[in-house]
Amino acid sequence: MVPKGWEKVVDYYKNADDTGRWIPWSQPNIEPPAAKNTKMQGKLGKRSFQISSTKYESWWHDIPYKPANPTEPNIIHFVTEIPMHMAAKMEVQKTFPNNAIAQDHNKDGSPRYYSYGSPFFNYGFVPQTWEDPNLKSSQGYGGDNDPIDIMEFGTIPLRMGSLRRCRVLGSLELIDEGETDHKIICIALHESDDPVAQEAEHIKSLEDLEQWKPGVMDRLRDWLKRYKTSDGKPENNLASETPKTIEEAMAVVEETHNHWRSLCGHDGTELSALSEKIEGFWLESPGCRGT
Repeated sequence: MVPKGWEKVVDYYKNADDTGRWIPWSQPNIEPPAAKNTKMQGKLGKRSFQISSTKYESWWHDIPYKPANPTEPNIIHFVTEIPMHMAAKMEVQKTFPNNAIAQDHNKDGSPRYYSYGSPFFNYGFVPQTWEDPNLKSSQGYGGDNDPIDIMEFGTIPLRMGSLRRCRVLGSLELIDEGETDHKIICIALHESDDPVAQEAEHIKSLEDLEQWKPGVMDRLRDWLKRYKTSDGKPENNLASETPKTIEEAMAVVEETHNHWRSLCGHDGTELSALSEKIEGFWLESPGCRGT
């Protein structure tokens, strides 16, 4: 029996005989609150759902990957795609006009949800970065063709589409279905509207993070390697169980920013010289190949 007050949050296997209507208990049945300077359309869980920026033509291309005059050398920008505890797999859409955020889909067209466990972190990406599939790692894996991912380990869920300054603490190099998929680990800096943000003043390294949140790195390694196993897929691998240092993680960010510069032609690279996997990318914003 659904507890009183939860009727609008979950649909406990209602319409389980109709795959088009079935909503397992872990899938949200409510729309997340919108961040400032965003516009939502459609309904979460449907192909119609999108959230876009009203301030930038593209979150991916038009926001600097670093804030101006950062107070620390390891501060970068972070756009939230998936708020903490949200199971819907949201992602900036490289082919959509203005690169809106929308829900990822399975091969059968159904909306994708995390089923191994809802994220215990805020998930998003670093603008003006790109993991080039043509460039191989030392282990022979190409990039995953996406902006570089960020996992933020603060206390509060950040709103979908929110732009934050984030202190880089390190990173893990995930090998996901034969592709390199770096995961930058960071802590969001304090903003005036944060109800709880004291940890950002104290967490300046992965050692600090472990002290504030004991066991978090082991939990993260487990989640990254096994989050697809509940969907019947094999485990992922990590290039190393030991996270990269702050300096190494920042070098990854800089490298993927340079790849993005090539994608957008800022270094003179022609589209024809890039991977065929970028076919259909929306690159028409002022920060990329637009005017």
